[in-house]
Amino acid sequence: MLALKLAYRNLVGGGLRTCLNVLILSFSFLVIIWHRGLMLGWDRQARTDTINQQVGGGQYWHENYDPFDPLALTEAHGIIPEKLQSKEKYLPILVAQATIYPEGRVQSVLLKGIEPSQKILAIPTEHLELNIEEIPVILGSRMAKNSKLKLNDFVTVRWRDAKGIFDAADAKVAHIFTTDVPIIDMGQIYLPLQKLQEMMQLRGEATIIVVNQETTIAHDVPPWLFKDHSILLKDLDEYLKMGTIEGIIMWFILLLLAWIAIFDTQVLSIFRRQKEIGTDIALGMTRGQVIRVFTVEGTMYGILAAILAAIYGTPLLYYQAVNGYAIPEGTGEMGIAISDVMYPYFSFGLVFGTAFVVLLTTAIVSYLPARRISKMNPTDAIRGKLQ
Repeated sequence: MLALKLAYRNLVGGGLRTCLNVLILSFSFLVIIWHRGLMLGWDRQARTDTINQQVGGGQYWHENYDPFDPLALTEAHGIIPEKLQSKEKYLPILVAQATIYPEGRVQSVLLKGIEPSQKILAIPTEHLELNIEEIPVILGSRMAKNSKLKLNDFVTVRWRDAKGIFDAADAKVAHIFTTDVPIIDMGQIYLPLQKLQEMMQLRGEATIIVVNQETTIAHDVPPWLFKDHSILLKDLDEYLKMGTIEGIIMWFILLLLAWIAIFDTQVLSIFRRQKEIGTDIALGMTRGQVIRVFTVEGTMYGILAAILAAIYGTPLLYYQAVNGYAIPEGTGEMGIAISDVMYPYFSFGLVFGTAFVVLLTTAIVSYLPARRISKMNPTDAIRGKLQ
């Protein structure tokens, strides 16, 4: 209690110096929480969208399928096993390479045959249920922008079937959807599964089979290999890991500035108050008690900073969490699953965890210069001399 009272008195007596240290530390405190909340919000949002729109609960890949090698698609298909034919649990997708000719231009695309009535992926495939002469197709907004196709436009599609024979037909854009997962959008066109199987002469075959979200663990069904979230979300996890590393570097720099300010303040305080410290020791205070006073004093910087950050930071973070953070246009073109507006996620664990780290490190930084008091000779301190 004595250490707390003395530390409080010293802080109040610090005046402007105390205010500046508390302000700097509160700003670092707030930025760390904001940035970490932004990363957590991106993680939750991107992971949810990717699972709902692309990977489901997991996927079966044909053993020859390689998503990074379009040339392997000619061999990456097989008959759908009987145990994987339940429409409620499994969604087969056939992938084939093709070429489209929008307005006379040539553009390579991936054709993805998917069941129009499926409910496993959050893709508006119901728009493929059209009884028209042309091939009904849907595509994402990025694909539509790159190919300059609009709703109800017609485009010529040319493909090569399983026997190596080239064929072509007209397709009609039945719907253009918007997605935050660019990997299911860019360079891809969706059409009815049975239609693509007929075009490719691959009746009853598929390239991948998406599992519903209730099934996250399954066994291989040769030649079909099961891929779980640890594999399918690996790229997303790597992006988030990079962002976390960058964030840690930024947090360290911000905290370093605050630590230096507190460290210098404590060193200056010890130097200026050496006579007072020597007198206290001469009057019976132990060196440990004096060290405790300075350590508590530095720790109170963190406590006051947390209170100040809560006062002006709470409305700012609440506004950010409700209205989101606008992402610069074109970020989604990089292939990252990210929405136009990112909503940070601020959990109690994040806030209290950050507060604990800041208070702990502040206490350590305050203790380091206070250790010099243990070497102090009371007689020399009263005379104004420190060893």
